[in-house]
Amino acid sequence: MLSSLRYRLKRMFNHIWVPIGCYAVLGLLAAVVAVRLRAYIPSSWAFKIGADAIDSLLNILASSMLAVTTFSLSIMLAAFAAASSTATPRAFQLLKTDRTAQQVLASFIGAFIFSLVGIISLKIGIYGEGGRVILFAATILVLILIVFNLVRWIGHLTDFGRLGDTMARVEDAAADAMTRRLKTPWLGANPMHRAHPPDAAVPIRSDKVGHIQFINLQSLNDLAEEAGCTIYIAVTPGNFVYRGSDLAHILNGPTGEAYDTLLQQVGNCFDIGMTRSFDQDPRFGMITLSEIASRALSPAVNDPGTAIDVIRRMTRVLSLWNETSEVDVIFPRLYVHGLQSEDMLRDAFSAMSRDGAALYEVHVALQNALLALVRLDPRIFAAGAVGESRRAMTYACEAMIFDADLSHLQRIADRVAEVAQIPAADSQVTRT
Repeated sequence: MLSSLRYRLKRMFNHIWVPIGCYAVLGLLAAVVAVRLRAYIPSSWAFKIGADAIDSLLNILASSMLAVTTFSLSIMLAAFAAASSTATPRAFQLLKTDRTAQQVLASFIGAFIFSLVGIISLKIGIYGEGGRVILFAATILVLILIVFNLVRWIGHLTDFGRLGDTMARVEDAAADAMTRRLKTPWLGANPMHRAHPPDAAVPIRSDKVGHIQFINLQSLNDLAEEAGCTIYIAVTPGNFVYRGSDLAHILNGPTGEAYDTLLQQVGNCFDIGMTRSFDQDPRFGMITLSEIASRALSPAVNDPGTAIDVIRRMTRVLSLWNETSEVDVIFPRLYVHGLQSEDMLRDAFSAMSRDGAALYEVHVALQNALLALVRLDPRIFAAGAVGESRRAMTYACEAMIFDADLSHLQRIADRVAEVAQIPAADSQVTRT
């Protein structure tokens, strides 16, 4: 669960202009410090370093950093395009927020600004002899930083934007979201086991269209405490809402104008945008991995190995799920729905079972993954795994030619139903 402040800061620091701005400010400060500390440098040091030597270094640094930054940006854009075409456009936001790429580009631009400021200051003569010594030392430090980042950047580019790197990033994002969600399965609120809130609760409807990106639970609970009401949250991060969709329901509380104000304040606690976020939404990670597999299974690509790799990565993420015996309630005035394994498994496997309907090797990997999840914890995965197993067998029976392949798949599907303690007859699928 992310607090509102942490969420805002994380969103801000995901933008590339933040590290670039920080490095640019450092470059300016380095040039300014050289002016401020010039009086503390012994005169015996100053005569050894001429202005021409520093000016040459700074000119080389300025011209090379401009070229390296331009080249690096072109490499990044090529990596973004490659990830969108070979994996899925939804993975673009993970590459865009890559820390190594942001820090390297920021260091290049910071060094460029530092060198420009140094050149201008040398030309107008504000450094003096002592300032040139400090500027020379700062230039050497900047050069060391640039060499380190260049080596780091070259090593990073060997994988950046490649299909394997993109899948690993999506898997890590999905695993992080799953881990955070499992720590607080109901986001710190009370579990809402009923399908609907009480009939007396008043709905709060959305005035926007888009995905739920973030819910400020702390603010919602504070509002509920102040108003003496209970809030039943009808959506979770990732849900798509439109104008008139129910965001939450309020039970009890003030009346009159104060109640209208409360409704507006509660509605403001929901961030809605047209793009989904990995932060509070583990289902989005499953959908993104599924899209990578579907693209690999398209006739134009025909890469079942990538789909099988995706199945195994999904299994690894889903295996993090364990049954929560105790509910840690941080926001006692709030109720929210928890994750449903049926939804997670459908997001993960339904598209693959359709797009790889005729591929025996893909279906074997899928059925074995479902069997592994049921064996891991039948209480969590039984119903969802049997449903997806039946769906996959339905597609396979329509597309596969060889009865022997179907018989083998059916045996695994029967085993899934057996471990889930669902009668095999209820899970049997036959060719029509």
